[in-house]
Amino acid sequence: MRRLIPALIALAVLAMASLLTGATNLFDSPLDRSMVLAVSRLPRTMAALLAGAGLALAGVVIQQTMRNRLVEPGLTGTPEAAMIGLLGVTLIAPGAALLTKMSVAALAALLGTAGFFALSTRVPRHDPMLLPIVGLIYGGILGAAALFIAWTTDLVQFVGIWQTGDFSGVLRGRYELLWLIAALAGLLWLFADRLTILGLGEDQARSLGLNYRQTVLAGLAIVAMAVAVVVVTVGSMPFVGLVVPNIVSRFRGDNLRDNLGLVAVAGGGFVLASDVIGRLVRWPYEIPAATIFAIAGAAIFLGLLGNRKARAHG
Repeated sequence: MRRLIPALIALAVLAMASLLTGATNLFDSPLDRSMVLAVSRLPRTMAALLAGAGLALAGVVIQQTMRNRLVEPGLTGTPEAAMIGLLGVTLIAPGAALLTKMSVAALAALLGTAGFFALSTRVPRHDPMLLPIVGLIYGGILGAAALFIAWTTDLVQFVGIWQTGDFSGVLRGRYELLWLIAALAGLLWLFADRLTILGLGEDQARSLGLNYRQTVLAGLAIVAMAVAVVVVTVGSMPFVGLVVPNIVSRFRGDNLRDNLGLVAVAGGGFVLASDVIGRLVRWPYEIPAATIFAIAGAAIFLGLLGNRKARAHG
């Protein structure tokens, strides 16, 4: 817990910056201040924290399940599969409740992720870059299918919204599904030791008495649910599940149970910082948080990859 204190302090500073940043002046009147904070900025801040934490934790799970540090939910077709599920429920039952849409998206995301897992068993593991490349192709195929369905049904605008993680539309009453991520984090804590064993490989996991298939399914279900909740609420966010776990493991090692709290805090902090920066770069206009994080995340990950290669050759 002591190791989390500096990260929590930084997170508190970011949260305060988020509450004070925006086009509306909070110091006009007490009524305006309370309304803006309660209806917009506090829900927006919480949404960014929860979405970032959920995607970072989902990245840890998928990396343990696939035994590859270069994959994340965005490279397994999970967001694209969730979008296909959302398109289906929008066409069949456009008036369905948000919880229903999320459930259908989660089921579709689980099927899409399971499809990638089945595909990954046929990919040679001698080169860790092969699996992410296969994931890019797989996700591209699912994304093309989603775009084709949207094009033929005049729903392209929905796909555009789901593809871009943006918190500008978050208001009180429109983000609460993200609190499911807190429950998923608790569930992940219970499964932490099993997921650690899962990362050793199927043969070793079975030799240690682990129910391999059951644990894989549980891990994929956690990933699917977390990604579906984020996509339904704010849209997809690339690189979060890739960058954050790699940064934490580089400085803290590979003890999954010890790292879970820091991964969640770091994921929430990175996404919230991206949202705050997006509000400041072109103030009073906004740049989506997903765009900011995609640029920064790609640069950070390339730096980490370059350092890892340098250490390997050194």
